[in-house]
Amino acid sequence: MISVGIDVGSVAAKAAAYDGEKIVATALMPTGWSPKESGKQLLEEIMEKLNITEDDIDIIVGTGYGRVSLPFANKKITEITCHGRGAHYINPDIRTIIDIGGQDSKVIKINKEGNVVDFLMNDKCAAGTGRFLQVMSNALEIDIDELSQLASKAKPANINSMCTVFAESEVVSLIAKGTPKNAIASGLLHSVCNKTYSLVGKMGVEEVVFFSGGVSRSKKMGELLSEKLKIKVRSSDESQFVGAIGAAIIGYGLIK
Repeated sequence: MISVGIDVGSVAAKAAAYDGEKIVATALMPTGWSPKESGKQLLEEIMEKLNITEDDIDIIVGTGYGRVSLPFANKKITEITCHGRGAHYINPDIRTIIDIGGQDSKVIKINKEGNVVDFLMNDKCAAGTGRFLQVMSNALEIDIDELSQLASKAKPANINSMCTVFAESEVVSLIAKGTPKNAIASGLLHSVCNKTYSLVGKMGVEEVVFFSGGVSRSKKMGELLSEKLKIKVRSSDESQFVGAIGAAIIGYGLIK
């Protein structure tokens, strides 16, 4: 039996296939203008990787903000639930998940079964999210994937505003003053870390702490969170796929 989870986020869409024992395929692409089309392309990529047809897939579970746009999904489940189950698959000892996605950031607490026991979300503005970092990267005229490397050993410039609009103006002003780009990049990551720390502080953490979402690709951000929380924050090559993995695993449980 094969279960496929498709997590359509605001910036990236992810898919994962589960055979009851392990994740057998993953796929990733920008969400773009059409969540429906992105989900369809991901499904086709998964089928191509596994050399199967849609008839060979027993269930498709949609999650993420774009899950409502997936007419071919048999079930639609919130990303909070899916993140919990996906993180539990990666490491059953995980109890706290810090997720920084494209349009929101979340702190999720799970139990030993991977079920969510509490969560807190910042979805009111782009502050402290991947979208914030994308806008700032554009202002610096660099790719967002360069941001972490650029900031790795620099003393952070002071970024006072966490509002995306005002912070962008602040970054432009710093550039005009000749502030080194690596210092600005470091300041931006520190700002996001502080914003995330504030959210985590309202919830509290219980080890093991896991970092998921697109921003988890930033090694520097993981290091900053670990320093700020005084707890080792773990990540994984599969961190960005946690929601899709959880959706696939939950789906498999529905067809057993």
